[in-house]
Amino acid sequence: MNQSAVRRINTSVILRALAVSAGPMTLTELAEQAGLSRRTIEVILDSLVEAGWVTELDRVPTSGCAGRPARRYELRAEHALLAAVRITTLDASAVVADVRGRILGRAYRPLRSYQDPQVTLDDAAALVLEALDEAGGSVDRLRAGAVAGGGAIDDDGVVRRLVHTTRWEGVNLPEELSRRIRMPWFADNDTNLGALAERWRGVAGDHDNVVWAMLGNRTGLGILIRGAVHRGLDGAAGEIVEAVSMPAGSVQDRPVAWLTAPEPALRRVALDRFDAARAGDATALAEVDEFVENITSILTTLSWTVAPSLIVLGGGLEDAADVLLPRVRKAMRDARTPAVELRATGLGRDADLIGAVKMALDRMDTELFGPLAPSA
Repeated sequence: MNQSAVRRINTSVILRALAVSAGPMTLTELAEQAGLSRRTIEVILDSLVEAGWVTELDRVPTSGCAGRPARRYELRAEHALLAAVRITTLDASAVVADVRGRILGRAYRPLRSYQDPQVTLDDAAALVLEALDEAGGSVDRLRAGAVAGGGAIDDDGVVRRLVHTTRWEGVNLPEELSRRIRMPWFADNDTNLGALAERWRGVAGDHDNVVWAMLGNRTGLGILIRGAVHRGLDGAAGEIVEAVSMPAGSVQDRPVAWLTAPEPALRRVALDRFDAARAGDATALAEVDEFVENITSILTTLSWTVAPSLIVLGGGLEDAADVLLPRVRKAMRDARTPAVELRATGLGRDADLIGAVKMALDRMDTELFGPLAPSA
């Protein structure tokens, strides 16, 4: 590569390190993480500070340390905005966030016609602009976006398979949205993005091999192996709703399983059934026991196949975690499964949207996300 290309890559490395760090970083920390010389990093940082992307903070003396305090740098998170869109069979939501995943603006609307991908994607693009307006941002500050959708979505963001309809098959989500809002777009299955978000900003930060599970009225699994999303052939990994040999859909019409339904009215019914179970209602407890048996059957299979160290229940299951978690844990112990840890999502219904922000951030380079450092 020529010198300009090398400088671009090095700039991307520094931007990424600052973007995903929990706080300011020193030159020494950046050098250790990026594997670059201090002089190279200094030149890049000077360029980024001048362009407004990075702030050099005041030097703070450290007690007990002789010499001049270290130079510290922090990415101006608000300088670049990322968009995320979630599409369900009934509605769509969009958020605009800064590069640390802080949501600045939101928008929501019922879909006019889910069976018409073009109309639905028009709605999705309009929602991004609404969320951007609420965030007080402008289109020129949007750097990239990602879509969370249902079904098997391949590495290129093309919908390969979607249960109950063929209308979306072959739709290239990034390509379609980039025609509506001109910036780079990416796409993945909603449960994959839930898993990605949970490891970034949720309860899975201390695990590398994670399954994010949405089970009930809607069913799907997001799988992380060594911290990376596992999509499998044509993005089909985790689409167990279509696995006829598994009991994924056997309870989807039970009221307690409506925790994961897209319709708010059905979710309220489910919450009422769990309230009744908490109060000791025998019929509601029997419904919960049937649901727990279904969940345990699926998670037991996962424990002996994917064998994650952590399974996170999300997609609405977190709303009854106090009832479900102890029962599922006991049932898995009784089944003598491996000692997989079980937790409820810490992100609620924002999980896939936050994961979409993380996906856009992970795909960033200087073309998407920052200025080119000047050539030597």
